[in-house]
Amino acid sequence: MSLTYEEQQHYRDEGYLVLEGLITGEKLAYYKSIFDELVERANSMEASQGGFILQPDAAGEPTPGRLFKVQGVCVAELRVLALAREPEIVERVAALIGPQLHMFGSKFYPMLPRGGTSTGWHQDNHYFGTNSDRVISCGIYLEDADRTNACLRLLPKSHLCGELVEHERGQGTFSHGSWVEVDEGQAVEVECVGGTVVLFSANVMHGATTNHSERTRYSTAWHYIPAGLDLEMFPFGEYEDRHLIRE
Repeated sequence: MSLTYEEQQHYRDEGYLVLEGLITGEKLAYYKSIFDELVERANSMEASQGGFILQPDAAGEPTPGRLFKVQGVCVAELRVLALAREPEIVERVAALIGPQLHMFGSKFYPMLPRGGTSTGWHQDNHYFGTNSDRVISCGIYLEDADRTNACLRLLPKSHLCGELVEHERGQGTFSHGSWVEVDEGQAVEVECVGGTVVLFSANVMHGATTNHSERTRYSTAWHYIPAGLDLEMFPFGEYEDRHLIRE
């Protein structure tokens, strides 16, 4: 269940690791059913509330009943925390940053058909007040992801400079965050089957386009860190969405 030497080296050199179809069968179906419930819960919402954030329209205004993301999904729905603790994932993360693990900053992106979005190009550490290479971002794709429904895009080796670049505030459907310009000709598009887990350095540039397909592209994301890593913005025991994962 751990990583091979080649997998660990790929992570260090390229900044990411794709674990194809890691969560499968009834387990995958169970977790997807939870996210189906969250999407259904948002259908009756007129405004964002309780971590449920509605999809911005072209003017940056929320669209009633159309879920953009659930911020703090492991707080809003405790059953999702079990996915963050799945041994198939956790043992591999431990091979990269050590056996004692915490997780923080959980999110769910439904990427609804005909216009769903998640993020523009960015570095996760930009939002965390650190450039530590010991923060591992984890994206879990509950459904098949490809170019047509806006799969994850990564810029290999973009973590190697060890620096954060300047981000600028987005507009319209991407008004919810700050993004960067990259050479997209160097990007890798992570087309994958449902149940795939992608681990990547929080210093790696990544993002996704808009889902113009007729399919959803459910994904959830969070960030694993060594239990002893002191992140001033996310103190353990005080920040609600920081969790003990492995002692």
